[in-house]
Amino acid sequence: MSKVFTIADGLENLGALRTGGQGSVYKGRRTGVIYSAVKLLPTPVYSESGDDKNYRNFQSEVAKLQKVNEIPNPNVVKILSFGITESGSFPYIEMEYIEGPDLSELLHPPHDKIFTLKELLKVADQLACALAHCHKVGVKHGDVKSNNVKHNVNTGNYVLLDFGLAIMSEEQRRSSIRNAGAIEFMAPEQHEGKMLMQTDVYSYGVILYELLTGQVPFPLQGDGDTGRNNVMLGHTEGPLPDAMKLRKANLPENWDADKRALEMQVPAWLLNLIDKCLEKKPENRFADGDALHNAIVNGSLGDSEGKGIGPATLLSENEKLQTQLQNTTDPEKVGILKMDSGVVHMHKTVFGGLLVLVVLFMGLFAWASLTHSSSAPYDPVAAEANLKPYKSVLFINSYNADSARRARQQQLLRLKADSIAKAKMRAIKKKADSLATVQPTEKPKKKRKKFLGIF
Repeated sequence: MSKVFTIADGLENLGALRTGGQGSVYKGRRTGVIYSAVKLLPTPVYSESGDDKNYRNFQSEVAKLQKVNEIPNPNVVKILSFGITESGSFPYIEMEYIEGPDLSELLHPPHDKIFTLKELLKVADQLACALAHCHKVGVKHGDVKSNNVKHNVNTGNYVLLDFGLAIMSEEQRRSSIRNAGAIEFMAPEQHEGKMLMQTDVYSYGVILYELLTGQVPFPLQGDGDTGRNNVMLGHTEGPLPDAMKLRKANLPENWDADKRALEMQVPAWLLNLIDKCLEKKPENRFADGDALHNAIVNGSLGDSEGKGIGPATLLSENEKLQTQLQNTTDPEKVGILKMDSGVVHMHKTVFGGLLVLVVLFMGLFAWASLTHSSSAPYDPVAAEANLKPYKSVLFINSYNADSARRARQQQLLRLKADSIAKAKMRAIKKKADSLATVQPTEKPKKKRKKFLGIF
């Protein structure tokens, strides 16, 4: 085993990982000035054993909370450690410190009173992703509010913080809620000490409503019991104020007319999603963060009426596009030719062109035969030999789908046939001239006219 030694001040050596010719690698632990956020719970633990009910509850909830960080998520704060304080015996959890403002600070000067639609949709997606991540491992946050969501200035992400209520028992939660200062974000059932996954969904809806309109649906007026009771009554029984009217009233004056008009075009699916999150009864909301995040994804892919487009619809559209592309590139589809049970079907234009060529060649051969018959007796063998090269051109047994290659082959065949025909005609003329020299008594051969310079 490698010798353990001190690497440097503030860098602890935890042993060698591997060694090689270029040096050794050690596992280290950085110590020094590292910032973190520590959450102290109000109920002390008198004994760190199974006999203490508060300690048992704390251990049980922390075990669930540890699952949140088993798979890192950029929108959920990292839990670094937990334990019992040396003085006072208070349970605590230590979390990563996020540098940046929270959402409530971003709604106050010098910032605008409302969020732009682009930034609002970013928050909606990332915060829903954070809740989905927590709910999948069975952790309910219980204290989702605008000052528990920070904008990380180093990464640009929005991060969900403070899992204090998540590690409290129901009795501790009821006591804490009675003295909480964020009653504006609490779901109706939360006033009875209940905490469900739909409770986080409700608080999520309050945050989106606040970013959209510039205020929560039921603002707290004063710090007295009357103001808190009015907020509680609004959540349990009060109708939801019109979000679009509030957004229009809170549009920043420094926005020009075009931007103000654009920012009022809030997607219908987003308004419907907020309304569903803020349903009074938990069963009428999204079941958990995962269902909420799916609704965000489907809504952002929806049409102008806010109707979501699911994966099946996207696949269907993709298949249609592939079919259209194949139709434009397949020669059988564009009408050049079509193979059907061994039969070649040609396009009318192609067939007409070939027919014209056949007629021209037939006329050419008829004229050549007439002119030759006046100067020499008919020789069937020679006539068949003269006609054979042209038959190979006129009567084509198959048609290749590659029209370019076929055109080149036909051109070569025509050139070869022309060359053979010229050679034949020169031989016939030479023979006729020799016969005329031997037999002067015969009638002189009539000079044959040339056709197009070929014969």
